[in-house]
Amino acid sequence: MEPSDRTAPRGGAVTTLDRIDLGCRCRVVGIRASGALRKRLFAMGMVPGADVEAIRVAPLGDPVEYRVKGYALSMRRAEAGLIEVVLEEE
Repeated sequence: MEPSDRTAPRGGAVTTLDRIDLGCRCRVVGIRASGALRKRLFAMGMVPGADVEAIRVAPLGDPVEYRVKGYALSMRRAEAGLIEVVLEEE
């Protein structure tokens, strides 16, 4: 089952952080990473329930800057693809 095929508790489709557009807000619902990378993502604030917004992309498309827990965080798309999110309803 692909992440986008699942349904979040509030009814929104689950996708990954690397697929959201600039300016979109979302909420973290899961982390598919393991080991040291999982710990690092948690330490950076990417925990289930955290609100995230995509705010800027580097000129070559990678990394992407996200706002999480009041600060800006740059992350490679490969890492962002391991973070499951649901889009916030406006």
